[in-house]
Amino acid sequence: MPRQPAGRSTAVRCALVALAFVVPVRGRGDSPDFATVRPLLERYCFDCHTGDNADGGMQLDTRRSELANSTDRGAWQKVLRQLQGGVMPPADAAQPTADERALLETWIREAALRPDCSRGERPGRVTLRRLNRAEYDNTIRDLLGIDIHPAAEFPSDDVGYGFDSIGDVLSMPPVLLERALQAAERVAKASIASGDVDAAPQQTAKGGVLPSHGEIGETLRFDGTGDYILRVHAWGDQAGDEPVKMALRLDGGDVETFEVRATARKPRDYEVTRRVGGGEHRVAAAFLNDYYNPEAPDPRRRDRNLHVGAITVIGPIGTLPDPLPEPHRRFFSVPVDPAADRDAQREQARKILLPVVSRAYRRPAAEGELERIVAVYDGARDRGESIERAMQVALSAILVSPSFLFRVEKDPPPGAVRDLDDYELASRLSYFLWSSMPDRELLAAAHRGEVHTPEQLVAQARRMLADDKARALVDNFAGQWLQLRSLDTFSPDRVRFPGFDDDLRRSMRRETEEFFWRIVREDRSVVEFLDADWSILDDRLARHYGIEGIAGGEFRTVAVDRGTRGGLLGQASILAVTSNPTRTSPVKRGKWILENLFAAPPPAPPPNVPELKDAGAQLTGTLRQRMEQHRADPSCASCHKLMDPLGFGLENYDAIGHWRTEDAGAAIDAGGETPDGSRFTGPAELRGILLARQDEFRRCLAEKLLTYALGRGLEWYDACAVERIAAGTAAGGDRFSALVAEIVTSPAFRQREGVESR
Repeated sequence: MPRQPAGRSTAVRCALVALAFVVPVRGRGDSPDFATVRPLLERYCFDCHTGDNADGGMQLDTRRSELANSTDRGAWQKVLRQLQGGVMPPADAAQPTADERALLETWIREAALRPDCSRGERPGRVTLRRLNRAEYDNTIRDLLGIDIHPAAEFPSDDVGYGFDSIGDVLSMPPVLLERALQAAERVAKASIASGDVDAAPQQTAKGGVLPSHGEIGETLRFDGTGDYILRVHAWGDQAGDEPVKMALRLDGGDVETFEVRATARKPRDYEVTRRVGGGEHRVAAAFLNDYYNPEAPDPRRRDRNLHVGAITVIGPIGTLPDPLPEPHRRFFSVPVDPAADRDAQREQARKILLPVVSRAYRRPAAEGELERIVAVYDGARDRGESIERAMQVALSAILVSPSFLFRVEKDPPPGAVRDLDDYELASRLSYFLWSSMPDRELLAAAHRGEVHTPEQLVAQARRMLADDKARALVDNFAGQWLQLRSLDTFSPDRVRFPGFDDDLRRSMRRETEEFFWRIVREDRSVVEFLDADWSILDDRLARHYGIEGIAGGEFRTVAVDRGTRGGLLGQASILAVTSNPTRTSPVKRGKWILENLFAAPPPAPPPNVPELKDAGAQLTGTLRQRMEQHRADPSCASCHKLMDPLGFGLENYDAIGHWRTEDAGAAIDAGGETPDGSRFTGPAELRGILLARQDEFRRCLAEKLLTYALGRGLEWYDACAVERIAAGTAAGGDRFSALVAEIVTSPAFRQREGVESR
């Protein structure tokens, strides 16, 4: 390709788009060799695509034929898409003949894009993976039976390859380690009741100001005889030759007298611990030494007053609640005998901690690991802590162990491949399908060695998909794959879209979540994501769609008209997250289709190209006309040629997914043409085109779900796995369980490579 004028390289960068429409799967023919096609590359491409400064970063002169279908596969895929999309060579450059273009395309399809699977599939290697926030909360819930969401205080998880479950980005910065320590302590106290001050019941009486002698107090109920802390939060207006004096009173008698030297800027607590019988008692703070001298030289020290912020009663201390909380009873399934000697108590504690450590680490705890946790318990007891408090400290130590916070898999020797053991596979299964730890049944199967065969993996996966915990796929896979999480921050212009409110937002998201969950729960065909004739609606969303006869807030399955609705592209949540606040965005919608239905995301726009809204007053007319003017710039044309037609096919939906036939008085033009020449008008015909390309969608979904399941981005050598998974899914009737079965039985899921790949 001849050297382009200034600005052309921007067009090239923008044009390197992974568009699945223009890479149809074809049978193997008589493939030309690289020696035949290299002269064509020299003639039409090398002027621009050689050297370190090659346009678009695409260097072709150093490509070697033996790497074409491995490490260079992605580069040749981009070249093919430029050829078939008519983007390259640019219009003002010399063009290959039809036969030359066909020769290039045939070599790329048959030699570069067809992976060599003769050596089998490579498993790859997953980076050591920290539990993300959702996984942490779910694991705490399933380990200890409490639902308190401590990870809400963690920093947001980074996202890689579209998901927040990718090992490469799940680091442990210092602030997260600090929050994990705090969370462990909070979880331990929520799981194990103790008689410590921090865990004891508290009652608070209101305070006030005492400008002269008197008292402030309240009658409170004490739950049984025991030790109680009586605490007054106070400060004084100091005057005269002595500090404010306060008596803490119980039932009218002085328990303790304090000099209150604290001031309003630095108030403090004054407290005593006393043994008190159960029942009602009056607790009060009394002002003992009133003083007032209007003649004092310092006007700020003429009046002595007592300020009581609050009176707090804490206790009983050292007494466990009755009845004991369920999480506590579950943790101490065999209680530690308080009358036994320390050695006997230690052995009882050890027996309690062993299954907790093993479940927390998702594998049998090694003897040394258990002894380290027991030593933490011993240390707390040596400091005088109660049995319960010592167990809290031991549990906190478990929850900050790397074996809990990280999903650890042992590396094989460099260059080697090993099968994961049953416990590692159990963890991969559970965090894939449940975003949580293995349940007791799965761990028991791992203990028996019954998780490692393909049949066992599939059987466990089917069981787990039938469990309600599989809804984690809705929250954590679908929520990110479909970008539903963005709906929370979508804020359309309320003047232009007065019908939008938070109730509609919630209904939008719920529709897509329930739609996805029904496909999982009922094991339906994944092709229904493209063109289902049903959805799940409540009355609010039904009215928004113009569907009559739906009453009440219950979500139920509703038949939809394929002419206006159907599949994901007819759902308001998808249409909203791909819109701007004031209007639709054909670019965002086209990009969403490429990225999420065909695994072909276009690159970001060049930095020097303004968005349509900022492009200046010279852009006039309908949205389509303004888009046509915008993409007349060569820097914009190559990307928009691939994205815009798809987005315009959804123009009958406004920015909040309401059906329309006009926009600002002009009739909607929802027609378009894909790069392979397929024409359509409106969303129904667009869905038909997408449905005809369901092989590409099946591969896209396989890539997305495999990435999510493994916790790593896919590499060039994963192409064989993706093709096999997609083919196996089709052979299984496109059932969701068939897709999952193909993933969990793949070498990538069942094995692990050493640091050096083979």
